[in-house]
Amino acid sequence: MRRCKNNTDKFSVITMRLLTLLLICTFFFFFSFAYSAESDNETDSVVTREINGTVVESNATSAKPKEDSFADMIDRALEKEFPDNDQNEVPDPGSFNNSVADQQAVLETVARVKPKKNETKTKEEKSFFNLDNENGVEDTPRLIDRKDNVFIMSNPKSKYPVLQLDLRLISDLVVVIVSATCGGIAFACAGQPVITGYLLAGSIIGPGGLSFVSEMVQVETVAQFGVIFLLFALGLEFSAAKLRVVRAVAIPGGLLQIFLFMCLSGITASLCGGKLTEGIFVGAFLSMSSTAVVLKFLMERNSISALHGQITVGTLILQDCAVGLLFALLPVLGGTSGVLQGVLSMAKSLAILIAFLGALFVLSRTWVPWFLKLMTSLSSQTNELYQLAAVAFCLLVAWCSDKLGLSLELGSFAAGVMISTTDLAQHTLEQVEPIRNFFAALFLASIGMLIHMHFLWNHVDILLAAVLLVIVIKTVVVAIVVKVFGYNNKTAVLVGMSLAQIGEFAFVLLSRASNLHLIESKLYLLLLGTTALSLVTTPLLFKLIPAVVHLGVLLRWFSPDSSTEIGFKGELYHSESAKRISLMIQGSLHDS
Repeated sequence: MRRCKNNTDKFSVITMRLLTLLLICTFFFFFSFAYSAESDNETDSVVTREINGTVVESNATSAKPKEDSFADMIDRALEKEFPDNDQNEVPDPGSFNNSVADQQAVLETVARVKPKKNETKTKEEKSFFNLDNENGVEDTPRLIDRKDNVFIMSNPKSKYPVLQLDLRLISDLVVVIVSATCGGIAFACAGQPVITGYLLAGSIIGPGGLSFVSEMVQVETVAQFGVIFLLFALGLEFSAAKLRVVRAVAIPGGLLQIFLFMCLSGITASLCGGKLTEGIFVGAFLSMSSTAVVLKFLMERNSISALHGQITVGTLILQDCAVGLLFALLPVLGGTSGVLQGVLSMAKSLAILIAFLGALFVLSRTWVPWFLKLMTSLSSQTNELYQLAAVAFCLLVAWCSDKLGLSLELGSFAAGVMISTTDLAQHTLEQVEPIRNFFAALFLASIGMLIHMHFLWNHVDILLAAVLLVIVIKTVVVAIVVKVFGYNNKTAVLVGMSLAQIGEFAFVLLSRASNLHLIESKLYLLLLGTTALSLVTTPLLFKLIPAVVHLGVLLRWFSPDSSTEIGFKGELYHSESAKRISLMIQGSLHDS
């Protein structure tokens, strides 16, 4: 015990000596550094004056100033080491003067908006709550032009590199996430689909509701990750064997559906005295279905592996692939480019699509398995690196697809398909599933923000009639196409009802057509409201599917084994609507 105590005392003495020596060395280092900076300025102590034609030299040190402190010497040393002109910035080719000189920009008058949220607070409240005071982070500046377009500062000019925060965006994201959570909980407690809660929560906090969200573009951009990860997860569950079963109807049938909608709308517009180009665009617009919403419902009901689910998914993927072709068609319909130029543009998009898919196929057979095995070996202790690598791989392929003129949705789905050919597909799905669920809820809430409840309420009669017409027409057309390819009535109706809504990507097509002056303002508002109301009523439509199937079985339209193939086993005969319809049908049959 005495020996251990002596060893401890010796160790303490040695430690104290080392710390003392370290402090002395640090002090002398700073002192010598400051003294070298002081000696460089000694030549400034001699001052030359001219008085009455004579030159008098006086030593500035004759009047000895107050001795400098150690902190002052360190400050001068740091000034010498880091002068103000040390931040040599590379000239930005996109700067204000260069952009105007190169005619890449047009001078316009804008107004800079100052924050007003704390003007009514007292002085004491400001010091505690204000985020824009001297002790807090300043709010991101906003600019407004003459057309009331709001611009958010993205790259503020600063003398030194500092961390920039957009507190308004953080606040908006918090509002959207919390609102989506509350909406989902409320509808889940009521026994309704949580997707409806997400959509309605977004409509309440959006511009058409309480206007809690300020930076719409930024929030919707972040929420776009929801579609990316939804399709990435769908690609991970992709089965080539199952696709072979439905490829005959998914690929040519999907193209036939788009063609039929365009032809029917064009002919109807011509017969009614409208423009043929407007009718063709409306047909292409109506042919788009909501990939995110439909996939979410199919996943909730475990219907993706069912026959109608495979046909629906294949058709949705085909629609995503056709988006690039539709964008190439819009300038032709708008009259901004010739027919030949439009055909060449569509052919170019198709060639890029084939080359892109071919390159991904080669990589999926060679590089992807090796990369995933490497990530697995490096992530033996934790799955953090593997999860990050999977997300990065998905975003990289989606980004490449977008840069090639294709869609982000196509690239993210292709990334999932590339991994689905390996043995780590299920493991990857387990890693990205929480991320997918979070961003999917954020995306659906952002779609809800596009829905203006006040606008829908003011025009509910015409919009509701338009939505019912769209649901009936899309269900009938899609069901006929599926029936033509040899499938039974049950499968045809299920696919038709699953694709009966208008997709969220139609908002992009509608905006593009409006910019090209392809459609008039009144038609734009009608299509905008119809799309918004269609997305709101989609959960109700999926809720009615079990009742429709049960009705078809009772009327002998469908085969009796319908309930075993549609993925609604637990819901089919237990829904109240199905029970009521069953009693009504049985009563009418008994009376007859």
